[in-house]
Amino acid sequence: MTGMVPQDVYELASASDPRVAPDGSTVAVVATTVDRDANDYRSAIWLVPADGSQSPRRFTSGAKHDSSPRWSPDGGALAFTSDRGADTKQLYVIPASGGEARRLTDLDEGIDEFEWSADGGGLVFSCRVRHEDYGETDDKKRNPRRITRLWYKLDNVGWTADRRVHIFTVPANGSAEPAQITDGDFEDSGPAPAPDGSKVAFASARQDDWDIEPYTDIYLVDASGGTPRPLTGGDGTHDSPVWSPDGSKIACYYSPGVWDEPRHGQVAVIDVGSGERTLLTTALDRNCAPYPSIGKPVWDGDDLLFGVEDRGNTHLYCVPGDGSGKPEPVIEGELNLTGFHAAAGTIVHCATVPTMPAELFAGKTQLTDLSKDFRGGRELVEPERFPVISDDGSEVEAWILRPPDFEPSRRYPTLLNIHGGPFAQYGNRFFDESQVYAAAGYVVLLSNPRGSSGYSEPWARAIKGPVADGPGMGTVDYQDCMAVVDAAARRFDFVDEDRLGVLGGSYGGFMTTWIVGRSKRFKAACSERAVNDWGSMNGSSDLGPSFASYVGAYLFENRAAYAQISPIMSAHEITTPLLIMHSENDFRCDVEQAEQLFSILRTLKREVELVRFPAEGHELSRAGSPYHRVKRFEIILEWFNRYLSPA
Repeated sequence: MTGMVPQDVYELASASDPRVAPDGSTVAVVATTVDRDANDYRSAIWLVPADGSQSPRRFTSGAKHDSSPRWSPDGGALAFTSDRGADTKQLYVIPASGGEARRLTDLDEGIDEFEWSADGGGLVFSCRVRHEDYGETDDKKRNPRRITRLWYKLDNVGWTADRRVHIFTVPANGSAEPAQITDGDFEDSGPAPAPDGSKVAFASARQDDWDIEPYTDIYLVDASGGTPRPLTGGDGTHDSPVWSPDGSKIACYYSPGVWDEPRHGQVAVIDVGSGERTLLTTALDRNCAPYPSIGKPVWDGDDLLFGVEDRGNTHLYCVPGDGSGKPEPVIEGELNLTGFHAAAGTIVHCATVPTMPAELFAGKTQLTDLSKDFRGGRELVEPERFPVISDDGSEVEAWILRPPDFEPSRRYPTLLNIHGGPFAQYGNRFFDESQVYAAAGYVVLLSNPRGSSGYSEPWARAIKGPVADGPGMGTVDYQDCMAVVDAAARRFDFVDEDRLGVLGGSYGGFMTTWIVGRSKRFKAACSERAVNDWGSMNGSSDLGPSFASYVGAYLFENRAAYAQISPIMSAHEITTPLLIMHSENDFRCDVEQAEQLFSILRTLKREVELVRFPAEGHELSRAGSPYHRVKRFEIILEWFNRYLSPA
């Protein structure tokens, strides 16, 4: 039996976004598969008894993309979004007993988040609202965009300055058109209707200069519309509001400070009457708002459920909503939660482990097995955790994966794969890249150097600077990454030090370019969707101004600091054969970052190749078209095979 090969991307399947029915008996979950012929993903809603007494059954057709199932308060209906019969996701309601789905919206843009009103008579949702100029379909006649704020574009979303997100209501019986209840040049998210139906809570930045003072607050607006009023005080980031059952409190995620990233996300509770905020999770010293998001906090009676990143895992915790106790684990182990929900005493979650994509569980009982065929047809590899001591004595968490047909007597080419972020983590989850590289005959090294999430806040903030608070990226994180390679070579005889490769995307691409500009030990490298020049990145990225929170100053205040941490400044030192990969529609790290690096290396007659993927954004490796994901793997393997000879 072989391991995972690039073409196996077409065989992937997973479960996500579980929702427990109000009586606790049934779970709705999204099942995602890949349609090879259509070169697209398909998702359908499945239903399964929470006690596992029966097999899951498909509930919606899944002909395109059915997602976000939400039970009505009485359990008699399910609302969901789908792009069936439309180019964008619209809102539908279907009886829980089955039947024809009723379409509630017919808007130009897709529905983002939505929730039922407490009485079940309507739904509240968020959606982008297009400027009237979008009525012109001929681009050569369309009026120019007039931009007055930062944050005018967003990766994988497009231009946002003329299509802001606002809040709507719509009757559940389809008796009226959706009504827009917020407006203005703001981005409103996370709508949550109050239990008594009078108000809607949402998160937004609505201060005059919200684009350059980007704190977000929880706002309340009358259910019929009007002027929103802030409930919180403008001292950090508040999002994902959820009302307590009695309507007296709102739980949310909170991250302190403005331009002070990274900070641990906390679970907070806001008293609706006084606006007083209570933080419930500071005792953990862990990030309690995992990214990518695994969902809003969930009220389970008087307690709150939430996810916690911890040493390569994502666990489920519970904490009293009144602040009377400390957080306690509910689901632990060597796994990563990707979603969770609770109702009527039933708690469910979706989770992934290194040899299995995400499936649905109730406690330890597995309720779905969507990836059974994928897992059964190939040998997937378990990573081994090993501790690494960096130059200054800091312990770095690392993992090593052996090829599926591993022979202890052989010496294998080895790839150091560096994660993005940097405030993110590798660990105990299914990672297609590790499996594909291992199956191709490589030993794979993963690690969480300083700057990663999943550890203490000082660990995450260790690479701030170089203007304030730390030495900056490419310092202690570089030491940690190199220490991982050194430790693996010392500990594992099968690691061939003469055949080392390094690769990574986004921040991992930054680190790859940085490393090969300082070390000659790697025989080949792949820098993907990388930050190579922080100066130009500051103006071209959708998140450009936010980098000041890491550096400690704006570009115009200290250009030298941005140059100090820019890999482009040492590009002339690169002699390692370098594959540069980038997506042409990447708004996070613009393709010019790749072009600049390629131009220098080609001019110097170095071994370099630039690969550009059309019609893809920053998330190519995770959410790009299946064909492009397969092609990406094939190109990366061909590159490393050329220089490291794994056969």
